[in-house]
Amino acid sequence: MTHDAVRLDSVTRTYGPVTALHDVSLAFPTGTFTAVMGPSGSGKSTLLQCAAGLDRPTSGSVTVGGTELTGLSERRLTLLRRERVGFVFQAFNLLPSLTAEQNVALPLRLAGRRVARARVRQALAQVGLAERARHRPGQLSGGQQQRVALARALITRPDVLFGDEPTGALDTRTGREVLGLLRGMVDREGQTVVMVTHDPVAAAYADRVLFLVDGRVSGELTGAGADTIAARMTRLEAVPC
Repeated sequence: MTHDAVRLDSVTRTYGPVTALHDVSLAFPTGTFTAVMGPSGSGKSTLLQCAAGLDRPTSGSVTVGGTELTGLSERRLTLLRRERVGFVFQAFNLLPSLTAEQNVALPLRLAGRRVARARVRQALAQVGLAERARHRPGQLSGGQQQRVALARALITRPDVLFGDEPTGALDTRTGREVLGLLRGMVDREGQTVVMVTHDPVAAAYADRVLFLVDGRVSGELTGAGADTIAARMTRLEAVPC
């Protein structure tokens, strides 16, 4: 049986009178790449935040790496996110005064763990930046900065890597390079990736694409190309609210 890196069971999230997620049950199997798409306001970011332990559901449960998050104290939840969940966002969020290797080592330092330079260099080599270890963000291109952010997210060897529009700030060619890296990490190393995106071409790198509409799952595609994904999105966006 395939182990699930993340599982959501009957997750609902409300903000006052607004229901951002409505009774969502999903599983993200270990070693798979899932893209999450949907019209604006469909609940994509809320789904990502609840699945990653950044936000607590109003009801239902979330399990990450076999640990149910419901009932965890804020301290234990912070430790779990730090050690078992990786994040890559549209903004690179690198500290400009630190070198690439210092930025990558930051999660380990914050956790009070010993930082082995060989491990940091290995993470940078994994994203093709071994020779840029001593460079600061201002000396790197946008694509290289996102690669550093990716190495930083992977340094703790997380159960799951969450990406929120990770190629949104990159040009087309550089974005495809980063997506190719993510795809390779899934195929070669069994990394689990969950990525929110609005781009059908980016979503086509995933094993499956989940569609959200009004806080509910509205189907999925497996192994689909960009044109098929785009056509599905066009139909979803054409449905009146």
